[in-house]
Amino acid sequence: MRNEWSFARDDLVCAITELGFPAELGDAVARHLGSPKAMDRMTRYLYYVQPESAELIVDEMLSIRSEIDAWRERKNSR
Repeated sequence: MRNEWSFARDDLVCAITELGFPAELGDAVARHLGSPKAMDRMTRYLYYVQPESAELIVDEMLSIRSEIDAWRERKNSR
């Protein structure tokens, strides 16, 4: 389990640094997303879209987090 988290985090940080952003941004995004699946989704977004600003990265991170939270809320209400 730990390896899955580490690999997902490392891939995300690598994708962010390849775009020219600091690794600290990648660490913050990974912590906020909170799961390997969410980090993998964010990594795919980064490679596909190649955003040119940190604001776009953070916006997508918040969007992914919002969808996860909404899904959990729907699941808990059932």
